[in-house]
Amino acid sequence: MFEQVLNIDRMEQAVALFGTFDENIKLIQNEYMVSVVCRGSELKISGDAENVSHAVKVIESLLSLINKGEALSEQNVRYCMSLVNEGNEHRIGQLGGDCICITSKGRPVKPKTLGQKSYVSAIRDNTVTVGVGPAGTGKTYLAVAMAVAAFRAREINRIILTRPAVEAGEKLGFLPGDLQSKVDPYLRPLYDALFDMLGAETYQKYVERGNIEVAPLAYMRGRTLDDSFIILDEAQNTTPEQMKMFLTRLGFNSKMVITGDITQIDLPGGVRSGLKDAVRILKDIDGIETVMFSAKDVVRNRLVQDIIRAYENAGQKRQK
Repeated sequence: MFEQVLNIDRMEQAVALFGTFDENIKLIQNEYMVSVVCRGSELKISGDAENVSHAVKVIESLLSLINKGEALSEQNVRYCMSLVNEGNEHRIGQLGGDCICITSKGRPVKPKTLGQKSYVSAIRDNTVTVGVGPAGTGKTYLAVAMAVAAFRAREINRIILTRPAVEAGEKLGFLPGDLQSKVDPYLRPLYDALFDMLGAETYQKYVERGNIEVAPLAYMRGRTLDDSFIILDEAQNTTPEQMKMFLTRLGFNSKMVITGDITQIDLPGGVRSGLKDAVRILKDIDGIETVMFSAKDVVRNRLVQDIIRAYENAGQKRQK
């Protein structure tokens, strides 16, 4: 039995580290089969030598996040453990402290993984950013947060959110109501993100003023979008012609963010995805950057990561 002792400076650090009902420490204990006991200002970790070493690295990483003012969650803890298991614990110091904007309820929006941090940096540094990855990696939410931050800083005058009106494997037929009512169901994820950032009343005020526009992709043709932050969501469901049309809307002092998941294409059989084409065609253009997310960047329920990996493994077996 090997034992290592860590010193904790303040009791507040220990409380944050252990979490509600010790849930954070239990995750570490179950992952590495170690015992973690707190006695005053000392934290004793005991178990197999290699496992203790890994657990200590995770705990030290979590304490560094706490010192930066980060609130720990199951997602933080699992992500730190995955980085330590890969030997990348030195990169954990890059996390935390990068607040994009504050939501209408006063909650700070921050990148939670290294992939998300790269994505946010790419949006800041490039005119066009393409975010490709599985569901739950924050592609749309972080893009909307960056758009709201740019709007609040008066860097742009308009936020334009769009996505192709393609049904996810179902034929819903004709929907009731006027044109806005017909397209609203397809644009709901964009509304949800904006409501969270701005609040419903502020959102409605900006829509009436023309500062925010949420519209289907078909409405983009023939326009030049100056002084705007434009987000194309669910871009895997665009055709190559639609993608070219969208990209050529870019005006002066504008940014574009294109997001999509190439494993969830709902286009009819035989139709190429415009997102796949764009990633290949635009890769060498200065001012355009593509960020690829992985299952490790998923910040939803832990099961979402497991589901994505299960589908990836099943796809690889079919290919073999």
